[in-house]
Amino acid sequence: MKVIEITRPGGPEVLAVADRPVPKPADNEVLIKVKAAGVNRPDCAQRQGTYPPPPGASDLLGLEVAGEIVEVGPKVTRWSKGDPVCALVSGGGYAEYVVAPAGQCLPIPYDLDFTHAAALPETFFTVWTNVFESGQLKKGETILVHGGSGGIGTTAIQLAHQMGARVFTTVGKESAVKPCQDLGAEKVIQYKKEDFVAVVKEATGGKGVDVILDMVGGEYFPRNIECLSPLGRLVQIATLQGATATFDLRKMMAKRLVITGSTLRPRSVEEKARIAKSLEDHVWPLLNKGRLKPVIFREFKLEQAREAHELMESSAHTGKIVLNVN
Repeated sequence: MKVIEITRPGGPEVLAVADRPVPKPADNEVLIKVKAAGVNRPDCAQRQGTYPPPPGASDLLGLEVAGEIVEVGPKVTRWSKGDPVCALVSGGGYAEYVVAPAGQCLPIPYDLDFTHAAALPETFFTVWTNVFESGQLKKGETILVHGGSGGIGTTAIQLAHQMGARVFTTVGKESAVKPCQDLGAEKVIQYKKEDFVAVVKEATGGKGVDVILDMVGGEYFPRNIECLSPLGRLVQIATLQGATATFDLRKMMAKRLVITGSTLRPRSVEEKARIAKSLEDHVWPLLNKGRLKPVIFREFKLEQAREAHELMESSAHTGKIVLNVN
């Protein structure tokens, strides 16, 4: 099968087309003929050598795919050969075939093609478990989503809006303002021109927001503390601008804040299967009704993985970048 390999740690130019044997599914796995694969920032970090795959995972890039099941392991009961699915994988998605744990597969929602379905798993798993499970966002509450124009951001805006929350978001470019508003963001803050702390305080009457989803880190951390309301929750999912921060612990104590965070890839197969079940119960009905839809910015062929990574790292996109494989 055709795959994309990392020839050495480095920039997008280190990605190269190669041939490998088609993998075999284990007892509780399925083999998927990949039609499309999502491109995510962790892929770029792995390519650079700063985000190694967990033990036992494929060294190939690609954390989410959509395609058709062509083989099932002997202990798989739900899925059959020929079933169209999208799946969260721990690696291996930049390939013509990939194995996935059966519990991490989900049916493709009504009326979505493979390209849009491939853009679902990584962002929807991440947003659901962090915003609604860890962050406990509820109807009528407020949330600040940093990086609203990315795959995580566009997903978080839609989901929070559909669940009845007031949504604020930060973006870095003028062209992202209207798309984020159209997805449900009440206030879109251009962080290069505006102080998001001041805008949030004004929009909430000085109270602050109930939940913040942040992938920036660094100097944003103390500013996030300022933005939170009493009993607010800060959920950290990445550290694009730095993994260390200094802040006044007394402010956290006085507001009785909850500070949490997570990564998705190292979690167990059982935990990911649990999240998949929760998504199918609570979010897939919204997708089937057309109330949610992944935002696709641009599609590339598998052989154009380098160009896809260049676009991802330019931050010029609004929504998801997808590789069409077959």
